[in-house]
Amino acid sequence: MYQQSPKVEARARVRGPLPLLGPAFVTAIAYVDPGNFATNVTAGSTFGYLLVWVAVVSNLMAMLIQYLSAKAGIATGRSLPALCREHFPRPVTRGLWVQGELVAIATDLAEVVGGAIALRLLFDIPLLAGGLITAGVAFGLLALQTRGHRPFEIAITGLLLVILVGFLYDVLRSGLEPLALLDGTVPRFEGSDSVLLAAGMLGATVMPHAIYLHGALTSRRYVRTTEGQRLALLRSQRTDVVVAMTIAGLMNLALLVVAASVLRGGDPVTTIEGAHAGLGAALGPAAALLFALALLASGFASSSVGTLSGQVVMEGFLEVRMPLVVRRLVALAPALVVLALGVDPTRALVVSQVVLSFGIPFALVPLILFTRRPDVMGRLVNRGVTTQVAWAVAAVVIALNLTLVYLTFA
Repeated sequence: MYQQSPKVEARARVRGPLPLLGPAFVTAIAYVDPGNFATNVTAGSTFGYLLVWVAVVSNLMAMLIQYLSAKAGIATGRSLPALCREHFPRPVTRGLWVQGELVAIATDLAEVVGGAIALRLLFDIPLLAGGLITAGVAFGLLALQTRGHRPFEIAITGLLLVILVGFLYDVLRSGLEPLALLDGTVPRFEGSDSVLLAAGMLGATVMPHAIYLHGALTSRRYVRTTEGQRLALLRSQRTDVVVAMTIAGLMNLALLVVAASVLRGGDPVTTIEGAHAGLGAALGPAAALLFALALLASGFASSSVGTLSGQVVMEGFLEVRMPLVVRRLVALAPALVVLALGVDPTRALVVSQVVLSFGIPFALVPLILFTRRPDVMGRLVNRGVTTQVAWAVAAVVIALNLTLVYLTFA
């Protein structure tokens, strides 16, 4: 599925850790996808700095989770879905596959809709046509894999830098409120709407499909025939995760801060189009342009990564490999239906992130179960404290979702 040529593997062995970096930067794009734009803009413009703590905690969770996913791939040579197929009863595996496909649909919805919104903001292209263009560009990015892993990783990292530049410019123009930012790190809510947004932010940050994908990216790509090679590779991947997730976390925080600083005061801004207009009015055309370009880069990159993750889900859980074109069309259909029906795109983005939040436990719990087992992980098995922290993370995610259900339907 995701293999490295012997020549590239040898080169990765002898040139130090830098060539081993990359998988976390691919999965990091999932943490700054268009769903993050929708949830962070809505959270910042509606509640100011109140939910800063959600962005911070979510990013810390993401670092641990992606590290465990990468470690599982290194130790076993398998993706998380493949491990589930090998160790769980068939009914459980099939159930996990069904929810994984729902997660893939929600992921693709967010990414295609986000790209379509960006194209409309930049070029006034209708949403449905913009969705088709986003899907086409995603195909082009995925085609880079025919030349090896590095071209695809470089392309995704380049798009990540486009997003970073756009966010940094807007932050510098908007200014910061240090005391308000510090106050926002204290965990609290203000009503059910803030819980809904917190769940959406969590779903947009700790992404189930990124958990599935990361292990696949590290499972077969480097030579690791001895325990020493596995441990050395794990150290490089730890650096990869920390750097990539830190960048993604800062970008999420920057987007929330910009919305809290610039867009709060009047009516809450609950659409990406409204955020684009508000930034243009408050900070100038350049800020609005960079915001739209960042959204476009996010849509293009995350759409290709989401398709790749969907392939990992199907191949891992069912041991079925669907042609990439067919896989893309299946995942694309619901997003195009939403665009064709004229559903509020930003609302669709927020709801998709809540769906993703509900999918996190179904990826996270099996990941913890496997990484704590010596018979699966060998010397790379979790330390006791790592497993305890991971279970605490899972408990927080599940508790937040249960609270969301209660406040929504009670």
